[in-house]
Amino acid sequence: MCCDLKRRFLLLYATQKGQAKAIAEEIWQQADAHGLEADMHCISEMDKYNLETEKDPVVIVISTTGTGDPPDTARKFVRKIRDTTLPPDHFAHLQYGLLGLGDSEYTFFCNGGKTVDRRLQELGAQHFYDTGLADDCVGLELVVDPWIDGLWLALKEAFLLQKEKEGMGSNVNTISSSLSAASHIVHELNLSSEVQNLKLEDGGVRSSDVLTQKLVDNSLVASTGDTEPSLVHSVPPVSQSALNIPALPPEYIEVQFQDTHGENPKLSSLVSEGTTFEVPVTKAVQLTHEDAIKTTLLLELDIADTVFDYQPGDAFCVMCPNNVSEVEELLQILGLSEKGDHFICVKVKQGTKKKGATCPQHIPERGTLKFILTWCLEIRAVPKKALLRALVECTSDAGEKRRLQELCSRQGASDYARFIRDPNVCLLDLLRAFPSCKPSLNLLIEHLPKLQARSYSVSSSNLYQPGKLWFVFNIVEFPACPTRAVSRKGVCTGWLAELVAPLLHHNKNTPDAKGGSPSTEKISIFARPNNTFHLPADPSVPFMMVGPGTGISPFIGFLQHRQKLRTEHTDWEFGETWLFFGCRHQDRDYLFKQLRCFLENGTLTHLQVCFSRDSSTAEVAPPKYVQDVIRLYAKEVARVLLKEGGYFYVCGDKKHMADGVSDAVVDIISMEMEVDKLEAIKTLATLREAKRYLQDVWS
Repeated sequence: MCCDLKRRFLLLYATQKGQAKAIAEEIWQQADAHGLEADMHCISEMDKYNLETEKDPVVIVISTTGTGDPPDTARKFVRKIRDTTLPPDHFAHLQYGLLGLGDSEYTFFCNGGKTVDRRLQELGAQHFYDTGLADDCVGLELVVDPWIDGLWLALKEAFLLQKEKEGMGSNVNTISSSLSAASHIVHELNLSSEVQNLKLEDGGVRSSDVLTQKLVDNSLVASTGDTEPSLVHSVPPVSQSALNIPALPPEYIEVQFQDTHGENPKLSSLVSEGTTFEVPVTKAVQLTHEDAIKTTLLLELDIADTVFDYQPGDAFCVMCPNNVSEVEELLQILGLSEKGDHFICVKVKQGTKKKGATCPQHIPERGTLKFILTWCLEIRAVPKKALLRALVECTSDAGEKRRLQELCSRQGASDYARFIRDPNVCLLDLLRAFPSCKPSLNLLIEHLPKLQARSYSVSSSNLYQPGKLWFVFNIVEFPACPTRAVSRKGVCTGWLAELVAPLLHHNKNTPDAKGGSPSTEKISIFARPNNTFHLPADPSVPFMMVGPGTGISPFIGFLQHRQKLRTEHTDWEFGETWLFFGCRHQDRDYLFKQLRCFLENGTLTHLQVCFSRDSSTAEVAPPKYVQDVIRLYAKEVARVLLKEGGYFYVCGDKKHMADGVSDAVVDIISMEMEVDKLEAIKTLATLREAKRYLQDVWS
């Protein structure tokens, strides 16, 4: 295509953990091969673009965070377009295509993208390309890759229509001819998925060369005796395929080592979401028995000397470090064990081909290498295909090189899901499995995302116990498996468990016990308020709570708060309260047996519990799961929800519990209202919209 036909489009991304940005960067890289120019910006950089006057097509890539919120970087943008004074034709001039990222494990799938998409439509904007919704639960690439493939033809057609509208009649035929030829090329490229493929041995090669390329002798990849694929070897057809691999991301970071003198940044400087508080851990209790399948801890934080405030139902974030031994192992693999205490300076590489390259915001201007690997980079992150592609260049063994190439290719998509994404393989797992891979430090800084603070539900009431904050968690375990040579604990839960080990006293099932000596251990936290998962504003309104396992956590705060209100306001009318709780074994993981106290003093009206792994000698076996118990109280559920305007709260595992609970409620609505299932689903949707059916769930 002639250079004078190179057209611009605006490319905006809104990211929480870096995925949307990485996808936008891939679009930017591919644009040039299609004779287009992507003007790329974070959606928060509103001084660098103006949708009110934008004439070119706009492409938006946006993720979803929390239980369905737009990412933090999009909050200002969303507030702006939600302005109710904007006229319905405010964006009538705008042509856009939107790619939303989400996880169907959560109720409000891709709600960040859907929110922006819906509002732009309300303000008169038009799609030039159908909206794509990618699901991280099954693999973003299943939607992202074909959506990007189809984007180029849609953009070219949008430019053609734009030219026609501008009345450039004399040029339309020429442009049409060029676009027709370009469309044919794009179609061919889409069929082969050969957009900007690069040869491994050198900087680049025509895509037609890659189509027939066999990079490695298949005998190097798998021996004749291997019939099953694994992380480190493949079988036909992947092992015999010519591969379509992503473009090699351009290097853009250089690292300069300095001396060992100075101080590392304060942890508070790493947080942009709000004020950080360093608070002591004053109590730690193991709530589960030693032979329970999972280990559950309750921690108490002393927030009395801070201005940190919360409501029952809120969440907060804990800043946590990577595991010390894993950091040491990574330093050893990098050949930098002796440099861990040296300060480093990270700069943008001169002459980089990466557009708008800047140093990652989560990397401080000055810090030791060990500090940055410990507190700034998510070394446990599941490696993205762009990282795999970059690792290929650092691998000397031909067989290992080929396998890494397969894992980042279109042909190896199912292997990537099976051996990397699904088992939560991390960078260290890969480097153990592919020992000839020796990445540079700058490559890891370029590709590893920010180490995220971990979010936990508050399990207490500031009204009931001022100056104290409780939270409850299971210690996450990742057992060894064929793709992971060693077992691991969760980044945050493993660290917290180790931190409070001295505080765990002998009475492990009584969180009100006064044992234990004051702890000098402190952790850094910041608020993550939940705008909806709160008690009803009117205390006379009835509500039901469903929280098996650690899902009970916020409801302890609810009940503490309600008990204190009942004590302080004896003249108030209080609605009835229901709690459905479940666990595996009554004698091993019944987390809060003092729930009976709430029942006895009238704070809790109804308590229904079930135990999924306990055997029963009863003639009729009791229900095993909370969703089964709920069905036994169908008339009460229907009365509270449909007749008395009550609230229904669900907290806990999404796939194995929350979906089952919502199915049970749909069946109850259908039966009690005598309507079909579709009508019952609509009724539940109405309750969700009214914020009377509320979920705080995780996958």
